[in-house]
Amino acid sequence: MKYVLFVAGILILTLGISLTIQSELGTSPFDALLVGLSQHVGLSVGSWEVIIALLLIGCNSLLKLQKPEYLGLVTAFITGVGIDLWLYVSESLVTPEVWYSKLMTFVIGLAIISIGTAIYLQTNFAPIPIDRLTLILHELTRTPLFVSRTLIYLVFLILAFLVGGPIGLGTLLTVCFAGLLLQFIMAYTKRIIDRLLTDMDISSRTEREKEHSV
Repeated sequence: MKYVLFVAGILILTLGISLTIQSELGTSPFDALLVGLSQHVGLSVGSWEVIIALLLIGCNSLLKLQKPEYLGLVTAFITGVGIDLWLYVSESLVTPEVWYSKLMTFVIGLAIISIGTAIYLQTNFAPIPIDRLTLILHELTRTPLFVSRTLIYLVFLILAFLVGGPIGLGTLLTVCFAGLLLQFIMAYTKRIIDRLLTDMDISSRTEREKEHSV
């Protein structure tokens, strides 16, 4: 069940990313960096997800003074494929043209990103390197999760600006509210997922006891 939740969370997350890109209001600083690199250097957005993830794995290893968590590349690969897949699908289905439809698309996308991130992080299985970096800084600095997330976004905002990524109102909203939204949603998803896993464990034990009694 944990792996089902993990994959589901990644697919939800990448759907949200594709919506923010399609909104044309600007994406998160990290995604703006990926889009900027894709547009001005080449390769797909998903491909750059994997390349940057590899660099972040090395960074995380240095911060934690431990072996690189290469399993994070699996997550980054699934995320990259998901982004490219959803972008391919949404290009023809999601085409906001006026400002309020673009804003609505972005806000929905940002909420979906937070929900997907919260779900897959609760599984504790190979977080995306940038999310792993958020957790590492949260642990090292002993600051709230949204503070660590915001600091990371500020760094990637500068990098995205340098490569000409899509920076706009949506980017500002992400920097200001994404970390806070993630922290808020994680509190709810943790309770829901813990209850779900507990109920499934109880159900599984009950079934085994019935089989044993028979």
